[in-house]
Parts: sequence; structure tokens; C-alpha cells
Amino acid sequence: MSQPPSPSHHAAQQPQMPPQYYYPQPQDDEIDLRELFAALWKGKWIIIACTFVCTALAIVYALMAKEQWSSTAKIAEPQVSDYSEYQNQVVLFQPIFDVYQEDGTVLVSKALDGLTDARKLYDLFIDEFNSSSNKKAFLETSAIFKKDKADLDNPEDEGALRKLYSDWYKFLSIKPEDAKRVDGPYVITVSAETSQDSFELLNNYIAFVDTKVHQKALNNLAATISSKKNELKQQSIMLTKQAEQRLLVEKERSEYALNIAQAAGVNKPLQNFGDKEIFAINLGSDALTAKVNALSKVKNLSVIEPRLEQLSSKLEQIDQLEINKDVKFSAYRYLDQPERSVSKDKPRRIIIVLIGLILGGFISALFIIIRFIFLREENV
Repeated sequence: MSQPPSPSHHAAQQPQMPPQYYYPQPQDDEIDLRELFAALWKGKWIIIACTFVCTALAIVYALMAKEQWSSTAKIAEPQVSDYSEYQNQVVLFQPIFDVYQEDGTVLVSKALDGLTDARKLYDLFIDEFNSSSNKKAFLETSAIFKKDKADLDNPEDEGALRKLYSDWYKFLSIKPEDAKRVDGPYVITVSAETSQDSFELLNNYIAFVDTKVHQKALNNLAATISSKKNELKQQSIMLTKQAEQRLLVEKERSEYALNIAQAAGVNKPLQNFGDKEIFAINLGSDALTAKVNALSKVKNLSVIEPRLEQLSSKLEQIDQLEINKDVKFSAYRYLDQPERSVSKDKPRRIIIVLIGLILGGFISALFIIIRFIFLREENV
């Protein structure tokens, strides 16, 4: 009898199935670039229209926007020749501050050195240029600014006025040529709506600041002289009181010595009598009488205190000298004279139009892409 086939033999005779491969199916939320480009092409008129509108608006803005022109000048620390007249004015008062000693030597004072220091004069000009109060005072006298102020919708609006002044303050600027070197040259820039206006404002404001610097420098000199005059007066008062007291004491001593000499019968000077006594009778009564009479007639206290004569001379010199308010000097020197701009700062019309063109195309393309995505999701 035949044996039934074993299970293993049966399994070996079954047909082999081919292997199954699974490929990832495209997701519904993936965007087909061909469909996207087709949507953009379909909406080309929207893109053209939007780009045209944005470009047209950019052109209108570029044509209507206020122009800004800037004129510039470059300055540096002054040389001695730039402020020599002012320095000569200051030097006139130098003897008043010097100290004259009894041995004939003179101690030269440095109290006036700061007034003629080139760096300090230069810094004074920069500070006065940057002063908001000076800028405001200048602008209020400028016809160009007054016209801009009159164009405000409401000239009485404090907020609008503050903004207008703030904007104009920025148009009057002075900055170091090299930001890392504040002790180097500075560039002055003044801006306005036209090249001619900016050039006029530049020259006028520099002249305005020059006047302020002159006033400040001369006022500083006057204040220093006034302070010294008060100091000399106080010294004179103090030394006068001391001299009066010394004169009084010396007269009383001489009178006591005279009484003692008369009582002692000493009429003539004594050769070998000590002169260190409180009441020196060694001069004799005749000499002491003459001394008392002389002390009683002393009117000029410089005889008692020589320094009073020096103080009196200095005070008299202060009264005789006058500060020349018309002295000419400059707290800076030009490296580049004021120049009129040959090209405006803004608006950059070509750049504005190109930005409008690009922005219009971008916005319209973005709109079409977003619409394409929403419509695609609705269809799915």
C-alpha cells in the first residue's frame, strides 16, 4: 500500500507567490508645481493689474514726496591764527593775575589759559551748534522754517509743533568724521527742500553759532575778570584793616615809649640800649616825638603794607582796560568750505518705483497662491 504524502511534501508542491511591494501614495496636501504655475498663469491679469496699481502709487508718491537736499562743511580744531585777536585781548589782563614778589620775581598765573585753549574753543562751538535752544532761536528767524510751519494743518497744535521742531533739529547736525575720534574733524550737514535753501541755512546757522560762541567766550573773559576784581577788592579790604591796626599799635607804642623817654630824661638816641624792648626808648624823646607826629599824619597805608599798592594798581588797571566786543576770531577752521549739494538725498524715485513694482507683483502672486490652496482643499 502506498504511503500518504507527508505535510512537508505537500507544502513543497504549493506554488510560490511573488513578493508584494508597497509604494507611498501621493498625499492629498502636496502641491503640484505644474498646477501652481498654471494657477499663476491663469491669474496673470490679476498680477499685472496689482503690479500696475502699486507701481502707479509708487510713482505718485515719488513725485509728490518732499525733496531733501543737504549742504555740508568740514571743520577742525582752530590754529592760533584763527583766534589770535581774542588771545591778544585775554593777554591784556594777564598782569592782573600774575603775582609780583618782593624779590622782583613774577609768578605767572595760569588762570586765563583755559580761555584761549584751542580745544576748549572748538568744543564750545560744537556744544553751541548742538544746543536745542540755539537751533530753536535760529529757526524762529528763518523764513524757510516759517513757511514750513505755516503749512501745518493746525499751527497751534503743540504736538505737531514739537514734531516739526524735532524734525528740523535733525536737519541741523554736526558729527565727527570718524565716530571713534571725537577730537578729530567734524562734518556739518544742513538739509532743506532745495539745494539753495540748504546752502543758505548752512551758512546762516554757522554765522548764528559763531555769534553765540563770540558772546560766550567774551562773557567768560568778563566773568573771570569780574571774579578777579572781587577777589582783589576783598584782599585790599583785609590788608587795609591789617595796616590800620598795625599803624594804631605802632603809634600807641611810640607814644608810650615817648612818655617813658621823657620821664627818664632820654632826649638823644642811646647807642648801647636794647632795641628789643616793647617800648623802645633808645631813639630818644626827640626822635620819638617826630615818629609819633609822622605816624599821626600817615594817609597812604601802603607805607605800612606795601602789598596794598600792588592791589591798588591791579584794580586801577581793571577799570582802565575794556573788553573789545567787536574782536574777530574763529573757534574752528575749515577743512572743506560750505558746499551746495549737487544731488538730492531723497526721495530716490527710481528705487521707490522698483519697490512698488516688486511689492505689487509679490502681493498679487501671494494672493493667487493662497486662493489656489483654499480652492484645492475644497475640491478634495
